[in-house]
Amino acid sequence: MTGTRIAWPKLRRDLVAILRGLTPDEAPGVIDALLDAGFEAIEVPLNSPDPFRTIEQAARAAPEGVLIGAGTVLTVEDVKRLHDSGGRLMVSPNVEPEVIRAAASHGMVTMPGVFSPTEALAGVKAGASGLKFFPASVLGPSGIKAVSAILPADVPIGAVGGVSDGDFAAYKAVGIRTFGLGSSLYKPGDGAMETARKARAAVAAYDAVFGG
Repeated sequence: MTGTRIAWPKLRRDLVAILRGLTPDEAPGVIDALLDAGFEAIEVPLNSPDPFRTIEQAARAAPEGVLIGAGTVLTVEDVKRLHDSGGRLMVSPNVEPEVIRAAASHGMVTMPGVFSPTEALAGVKAGASGLKFFPASVLGPSGIKAVSAILPADVPIGAVGGVSDGDFAAYKAVGIRTFGLGSSLYKPGDGAMETARKARAAVAAYDAVFGG
């Protein structure tokens, strides 16, 4: 059964900040730094300390139109807690149709992780808003381009895993403009100032390649 699809929103920059390891105490400063730099999508993986509390803080702080949500979402129960925390973005490492459909029923934007054509098509069938090719560094731009040839043109494709702002141009050459930035943007212990520096550099690099 094909799931209901929530469309990927129109963002000024299709950059998702992946804040694995962020603590609730660090969250306000780090989130503010990202928002000030121009990020409009923020993901807190659920294997971070007290992630739902962090997501709730971020959802309250973010202006309307900014996507705040969770990564490493594995179960329908996780989806419910994410919804209760105010999250609007559900990112998973795999294609689990039940999880994708549950998130869509709450109006969430969904981006499951895929690697193969089989997984990518399963994600589309389940109603994913977009697809996260992970680890992108293994497939590379040419590998993702080859798989994307069989996918609907209106499903955004993101490159995640081993991707930094230095890779934007290579991915643009194969039609990809959506990226999840993890350790190149934030590592546990980075404070607001360091996050701000990396975020500004990422935004500048994105604008230089795709136009600001």
